[in-house]
Parts: sequence; structure tokens; C-alpha cells
Amino acid sequence: MIDVAAAVIRRTDGRILLAERPAGKPWAGYWEFPGGKIEAGESVLQALTRELHEELGIEIDRAVPWITFEYAYPEKHVRLHFWRVLAWHGSPHGREDQQLSWEDPRAVAAQPLLPANEKVMRALSLPSIYAITNAGKLGVEPFMDRLRAALARSVRLIQVRERQMSPDELIRFAKRVVETARPAGARVLVNGDMAAALHVGADGVHLQADQLMKLGKPPAGFWAASCHDARELARAAELKASFVVLSPVLPTPTHPEAAGMGWDRFATLIHNYPLPVYALGGMKPELLDTAMQHGAHGIALLSGIW
Repeated sequence: MIDVAAAVIRRTDGRILLAERPAGKPWAGYWEFPGGKIEAGESVLQALTRELHEELGIEIDRAVPWITFEYAYPEKHVRLHFWRVLAWHGSPHGREDQQLSWEDPRAVAAQPLLPANEKVMRALSLPSIYAITNAGKLGVEPFMDRLRAALARSVRLIQVRERQMSPDELIRFAKRVVETARPAGARVLVNGDMAAALHVGADGVHLQADQLMKLGKPPAGFWAASCHDARELARAAELKASFVVLSPVLPTPTHPEAAGMGWDRFATLIHNYPLPVYALGGMKPELLDTAMQHGAHGIALLSGIW
């Protein structure tokens, strides 16, 4: 097993930096994320700092852990440790005569990609905010007004979770959410009900933890799951969920007696985890930076987004 540090260097316009493997190296002509082998005694961040200086001539100012997964190439088995580089100084340039390209992860023009990177692009298409509907508290019509306002603020991933609604009410409500969200380019998942998600034309289903643990085979396409411990996280990874939500991180107004796992436990649970993870429980938009420092892809919000 070869451990590799890989950097997701992302500009403020959302484009990420890819490098073409030069002639003479295995997979020459394929595009990849900058990085390289972690040497003995190095941490991931130390390896990334060295590699980006050697390859691109830049120095890292701020980087956070993201996802880690294994991939078996015909000639070697690698464990890829991806970190997101959020700030750097210097202008990236190919110090090893490699070509560079800033790419939109939703439509990568630089081809072909190294095979291991396909799943990384799918993960990068996920926004940093996962918004959970709250019509039960706000009322349906006031919520729809707030949904339109949130879409105007670039909310692009929504979970319909309204447990107080009857099945018919949920169908009608979810259909309205999908019809409102889709023109804005937002994706919608329906909590706990695969049939309802299909019926209303949602993008996927979000499974509750007990559903996840009973699942024989995963749903087709885009889907997510709620997790609360290492066992549930492992099952979601085994079934290759698109992403997971891990909770509760902090106390919430609805469950003030539950202390939450805290950020240290959250980081321990998702250390070297292969899927994007959203933190849930006591989240506010201003905690996004803290969540990312502890390895989260983003945060899930119920009351703090509408």
C-alpha cells in the first residue's frame, strides 16, 4: 500500500487545479490532482506542503483534511489522502514541465482523468451547505417563501424532512420543493421514503440510520444516510453512499439535554473516511469553517438556513 497526499486547490470561482502526468511516468497524459507519495516520517500535511512546493512553486497558507480512500491500479495499490487547500501564496506553475488546468469539477474538460479521481469530482459537486426543510415549524407557505430566498442565496442541496406530515401531505409538499428547486439547479432528497422520492421526481433519498443498517443493497444513483457512530459510518461507506450526515455534534435547541459528541469526537470518527461528511446538530453558518477544520465536507442546517 502506497500512501499518497493529494491537494484539492480551489479558486474562489469554484474551479480546481489539475495537472497532466508528464511523459515517462505511468499513466502519462492522464490528469490528476497535485500531490505525491508520503515519505516515511511525514504527516499528510507535511507531504502536501513539500509536493506543492516542488511541483507547483506554491506555499500552503491553510489546508483542511477531507476524504481518504483506497484505489487498486494494475501496477499498485494506493491510499489517497485528499486535503482541501483553501489559501496559498505563489502562482501555480508546472515546475516539472507538467501542464496545468483550472477546471469546473461539474464539467471537467481536461481528459482523461486518472480513474481514481472520478469519485472525487462527484464529491466536489456537493455544496458546503445541506439545507433541511422546516415547514413543520414555519408553515408551508412561509417556508416556500424562505426556500425561494435561500435558492437565491445559492443553496443547492435540500433534504425534505417533515415527519409530522401525512404521506399525501408529504408528497404534495415534496413535489413543490422539487419544482421550485430544480430551475435553480438545486438537488433535492426525500428523507426516509424511496417511493416518495421517485414519485415526486426528487434527485434521491436520504436514509435514516435504522434504514441504513437494514439495507440489503444500496439505492440506485444519488443517495445519502444519517449516521451517529462508527458502525453506521462503516455501513454507509460499504454501500457507497453519495455522502453522509454525522450527528449530533453540538447541543440543539430541540434536544438541549443531549451534549453532542463534540468536534474532537467528530474528527476522530471521520478520520481517513472515504465519503463526504456533513456535520449536523447545533450548526450555524458561522461554524462552517470549524467543521471543515475537523474534516467535514460541510454542515447540515435545519433552523439556521431559512
